[in-house]
Amino acid sequence: MRLVLAICAIAFALTASLDAIHVVPGRSRSGAQESLPARSHLGFDRNEYPGDALLPALRRTFSFTGYWLNNPSGATVNSWTGKRAILVQAGFGFLLLFNGRLDRELKRAGDPAALGATDGQTAAASSGHEGFHPGAVIFLDQEEGGRMLPEQLAYLLAWVDAVSSAGFGAGIYCSGMPAREGHGQAVITANDIREHAGSRPIVYFVFNDACPPAPGCAYSSAAPSPASSGVAFASVWQFAQSPRRREFTKACRVTYNRDGNCYAPGTASASAIDVDLDSATSPDPSSGRQ
Repeated sequence: MRLVLAICAIAFALTASLDAIHVVPGRSRSGAQESLPARSHLGFDRNEYPGDALLPALRRTFSFTGYWLNNPSGATVNSWTGKRAILVQAGFGFLLLFNGRLDRELKRAGDPAALGATDGQTAAASSGHEGFHPGAVIFLDQEEGGRMLPEQLAYLLAWVDAVSSAGFGAGIYCSGMPAREGHGQAVITANDIREHAGSRPIVYFVFNDACPPAPGCAYSSAAPSPASSGVAFASVWQFAQSPRRREFTKACRVTYNRDGNCYAPGTASASAIDVDLDSATSPDPSSGRQ
């Protein structure tokens, strides 16, 4: 997925108290269970399905994969259709994606809210048809960043309402990068959407490939925390895109391949595939394995 377009694994130490009372790992002195820092999980997304044969090699590195429910941006077909069962068998979690509308389409539509409701119903129906159960989170691909225009907000909020009404969770993939406005002001798309969403429960999948905070093509099991993206409430962070966007990735250029892509580890050169890299607070961000 492209725009027309870590929590690094934390080592925690347990020490004795000053009065030499031994503390049981994971519990407070009172005996109550303490919440330990959650690890982040590494995943990937791409427009084209990588092929059945590569799944074992990919699973050695990635916990989850993006999964398109309609044609990805710029594509005329969706090669992910019908692949849920084999991905479940291979051990992958899911990041369900639904390609939204560009602003020029919304301006031509006449009624962006009605189009958003129709697309939301389509997203829910497609998710069910692919075998994903109600409760799974579907992410609307909002490719255009900056402050949302009235027609964009009308569309995406109607989409969220329609998906939620159908019993699925609603998420949005959007920019987590500051976009400059006049008078030295800047807006982050994720913040702007959240401010206009009211009480709607939306899960945020943000992209920010600028180095820093992004690490570039990083495949460590200690995946970066989504909160390190610059959007504290993000549940998923796309921290690298293929091909790289050079204006944002100059500081991490050595981590990208010479052609500007990130390539999945463990795949032979003849079958190497370029990927966008994601981290998430869950190994199954859409709860798609249920």
